[in-house]
Amino acid sequence: MKKKLFLIIGAPGSGKTTDASIIAGRHTESIVHYSTGDMLREEVASGSELGKTIDGFINQGALVPLDIIMDTIISAIKNAPTDVVLIDGYPRSVEQMHALDKILENEKEIELVSVIEVRVSEYVAKERILGRAAEAEVVRSDDSVEVFFDRMKIYTTPLEEIQTFYINNDLLEFIDGERTLDLIVKEMEMFILNKI
Repeated sequence: MKKKLFLIIGAPGSGKTTDASIIAGRHTESIVHYSTGDMLREEVASGSELGKTIDGFINQGALVPLDIIMDTIISAIKNAPTDVVLIDGYPRSVEQMHALDKILENEKEIELVSVIEVRVSEYVAKERILGRAAEAEVVRSDDSVEVFFDRMKIYTTPLEEIQTFYINNDLLEFIDGERTLDLIVKEMEMFILNKI
């Protein structure tokens, strides 16, 4: 059985991780959700050498090297307990996008069904990130104003090229991420269910 892959992209604070985890939580038999950030943070928490390397990049708000991310993602998809896999926070660069595309060309077990972009303005994204930092008992190392602007720049710089690539391949779906959580999740959930 082929794994059906949905990539969910969006600015820091767009809510993409929350949206995807709610949907997967409602469909535990058929849908699993992985956040690239969570996968990498789990590796860091394990205290492994790889985790220490990853930690250095995350704390600076920098991109983790491509080969580390690709290995993490492909093995997660193949070992997923369900046929439908949602991954958020990927791709974050044109290089990551092409690397995944190249792997998927030769990968008969995985089909990229769609790329969903959760769209929010920079203002909304910043307010949410700073709100998250204010409410959190343990503040994420990358939830600060300085790091937010670095992360926004990393997200927006390659965005147009990523959008164009997936539009040309008839894979990109836009969702307005500035509405209430219920509406966003409902639209994304309906879209995914209709595609599988």
